[in-house]
Amino acid sequence: MGMLHDRLPFRVLVLVLAVGSPVLSQPTLARIFDDHMVLQREKPVRVWGFGDPGEQVTVSFGDQRKQAKVGEDGSWSVQLDAMEADGSGRPLTMECGDHRRVIADVLVGEVWICGGQSNMEWTLRSSRDADVEIPCAHDPQLRYIRLPKEARPEPRRDYDRPTGKGKKGWRVCSPESAEHCTAVGYYFAQRLRRSLRVPVGLVDISWGGTMAQHWVSKDRLRGFPEMKSYFDDFEARMAAWVDGGREEGAKQRYDAAVLDWEKQRVAAREAGNKEPRKPGFGPFENPGIQRHPGGMYDGMIVPLSGLTVRGALFYQGENNSFGESWKPFPKTYPAVIEEWRAAFRDPQLPIGLIQIAGWSNRRSMTYDMNHHTNVVREVQFDTWKATPNTGLIVTFDTNSNQSIHPGCKRPVGDRTARWALAEVYGVKAGRGDKPLEWRGPAYESMRVEGKHVVVSFEDGTDRGLRLDQDAALGFYVAGEDQVFHVARARVIKDNHLRVWCDEVPAPVAVRYAWSNLPLGSLMNARELPAYPFRSDDWPLTPHQSKGDYHRR
Repeated sequence: MGMLHDRLPFRVLVLVLAVGSPVLSQPTLARIFDDHMVLQREKPVRVWGFGDPGEQVTVSFGDQRKQAKVGEDGSWSVQLDAMEADGSGRPLTMECGDHRRVIADVLVGEVWICGGQSNMEWTLRSSRDADVEIPCAHDPQLRYIRLPKEARPEPRRDYDRPTGKGKKGWRVCSPESAEHCTAVGYYFAQRLRRSLRVPVGLVDISWGGTMAQHWVSKDRLRGFPEMKSYFDDFEARMAAWVDGGREEGAKQRYDAAVLDWEKQRVAAREAGNKEPRKPGFGPFENPGIQRHPGGMYDGMIVPLSGLTVRGALFYQGENNSFGESWKPFPKTYPAVIEEWRAAFRDPQLPIGLIQIAGWSNRRSMTYDMNHHTNVVREVQFDTWKATPNTGLIVTFDTNSNQSIHPGCKRPVGDRTARWALAEVYGVKAGRGDKPLEWRGPAYESMRVEGKHVVVSFEDGTDRGLRLDQDAALGFYVAGEDQVFHVARARVIKDNHLRVWCDEVPAPVAVRYAWSNLPLGSLMNARELPAYPFRSDDWPLTPHQSKGDYHRR
């Protein structure tokens, strides 16, 4: 079979590997079902697993007892009736013949997926407020699981059992366990717990350094011309790894690299130079389990397919802000929403989209105005506006330096919870019937009045429009020459904004918080920050890129 695999075309090889189904000695539950988990309330709950075809499986939870037969594909599933929230831990039992598996301490409440890259993966331990938050993280009804990072060249039916520090299956929130929880997810769940007073479970599938295309199926990605070079690169690396002897060949090449490094280290030491760093195994590893198009979808989303959840959070975009990686983003980012809704079997699944912050330093006006991050934020904004049941959360104001990882995660979690409480759960403000505010000022239109630009914002986002500490930061205007200048701003009657610059006597365009590391002081009465915006649709030419970005 090994010789046959070596000669098979890559896509056929993927199909061969995907359809194989091992014979099991006893039926199993999918690995997401484990001690201390949380099941979704008020929705029918799918429970599934694997076994030998024809076996009869019984699942019991509370007063419910459901049966299913293992199909020819080696899988089975049952559907529990919708349940009310329940914070008392109960067992979930699977039985098949003489085999019995008991999942202990299962709660019923709200379940959310937490996906994206490093700013979602960022743990509570690494956040700014870790010193005061972790010691008081006593909440046995807030639970989370961090899935192992698994990319695959083909869809897999289940993920590997979590191993290693911080990856111990479902964990009950406590000062001993909370430090490993996603910080954004923790603050989001904490706010939901206080408001809804039901158990909350987080399923963390974040992976630092991933791009949007990593979280979309390969079949869909192949329909995007912008993805061809990514597939060409991956398939070339995969073929080279196979031709090079797979794992055995990789180990031999790595061992040779280590021997060469040892020689270089001795030579550097004798010459009084800095010693080279020892090579890691990453460059020699199987490309199929590294970041690649559709890899995380096949390795981490497919194994959860059909899990009953309330919604998902997606905090990603930074790695689509380098070089030309912005080019597929206008298609791959919306595709994440479509794919996840299909995977979790809910075409209206609420998804909170967290807009990227900023990093690096500001340079020339041209550099700032055309930076890749502006493209990513605009795609995120436009995707939100075009996609029902999504919310966009601003984060650029959480930066205190040039770091790509802002340490202040509480505002991000709180703002995301505001969206969920308002739009998903229908929570009202205070004890009245007014909608809970969750959006900052969102640009609607502009008009030119002489040397000034007057900006209007969407109704419901502009209440009490103000400039933080009365300082106009982050505003720019340009004339017909399309050259932007730093501008001044002032709030005027009816919650409008007047923007001007003495160097631009005939303005035609205005931008706000438009930079790789945005400044901005515009907010509303709830002190929710305004979304970065621009009134023009002029092409942008990100540095290190060939070709322009055109707003769709």
